[in-house]
Amino acid sequence: MEVLHLAQKPDFSPTHIPLPSSKSESNRVLIIDALTEGKNQISNLAEARDTQTMISLLKKNPPLYDVLDAGTTMRFLTAYASITNQNKIMTGTARMCERPIGILVDALRTVGAEIHYLGVEGYPPMAIHGLSEQKSDKVKIRGDVSSQYISAMLMIAPLLPKGLEIELEGKVGSRSYIEMTLDTMSQFGIKYSWEENKIKVANQAYQPTTFAVESDWSGAGYWFSLLACADSGELFLAGLKENSLQGDAKVVEIMAQLGVKSTFQNGGVLLQKQEVTGLETWDFTHCPDLAQTIAVTCAILGQNATFTGLESLKIKETDRIYALQQELAKFNADLKEIEPEVYQVIPSVTMPADVKIHTYDDHRMAMAFMPLLTKTRVSIEDPSVVDKSYPSFWKHCQLAGISVLNQA
Repeated sequence: MEVLHLAQKPDFSPTHIPLPSSKSESNRVLIIDALTEGKNQISNLAEARDTQTMISLLKKNPPLYDVLDAGTTMRFLTAYASITNQNKIMTGTARMCERPIGILVDALRTVGAEIHYLGVEGYPPMAIHGLSEQKSDKVKIRGDVSSQYISAMLMIAPLLPKGLEIELEGKVGSRSYIEMTLDTMSQFGIKYSWEENKIKVANQAYQPTTFAVESDWSGAGYWFSLLACADSGELFLAGLKENSLQGDAKVVEIMAQLGVKSTFQNGGVLLQKQEVTGLETWDFTHCPDLAQTIAVTCAILGQNATFTGLESLKIKETDRIYALQQELAKFNADLKEIEPEVYQVIPSVTMPADVKIHTYDDHRMAMAFMPLLTKTRVSIEDPSVVDKSYPSFWKHCQLAGISVLNQA
């Protein structure tokens, strides 16, 4: 197995990090672009494997959509193939076929799509046979499982002859991602209403436009964490906006409590060390992709923080709660469930001389544990997993002065 060995730099002097583009924005705009027959001018699309897989499948339009391990791509293309009345087989990696999709399929069937499973009920692979007639203009979707189901339905809603009303049932997770979807749709001319738990989108046409994808706030979080854990330094993260559509921009507020000051400037944000005031609690319901990053940061900095809103972590690329618990234990830390769905970070009090991190085929595990190099020698197993969202991550680590040694 390939392993990367990371060595610490004494401090992080001013370093310019050219962040990758947001795959969340990229994947949404690619679906909308496909629904407008490519009449838009789209720039700054993400280099992430998820996005490149989406681009390739939309361009080649094969009878079988193999999305690899890309959950967003699976869900968005399932809705896209249905509304464009295509016959497709949807599949992916073994782990992708263990990730549920029943809530989305049920919603698509309600509006008239013909879909059947080729294996286990509620999971890929499946066969799509189009949507020739709209049977209903109302669907109910649980809001606490994955916002991607809701976003997938929203993006096809304007093309449904009767439009669509989505009633969100129960607690709504990752609300910011739903808002990102709606805001992106509005930039392509779509009007909608969201009152209480009902989102309504009338039948209407997307309007071709020019769209530039923002840099990725999820990827930015690892650099915030690095500086928080370091003794000193400055980092400049390029391409980030202060008023971002991305929910993970919350990292600014979180990291302000963990010792990182953010100053927005023309072209990005400057990160500087400041005093740690302490993070007591945080609800990750609307920014679950930050959970691993913040858990590792708190464990390193001695913060007994309490986390909620982690429910969706168990159905990601891996069971991220289990994975965090296993890897935090390697430097005598823990993420302990102190009551149902409430977790507390138990920080490290003794740091071993070296730590080898297993990545569980999960890009965020590899990147979230990188800042541990500020305290001990770190080895990252299967480092290429970062290609899913941030292929240039290790190269950017070298830009920051981190020694990255490859060992097969």
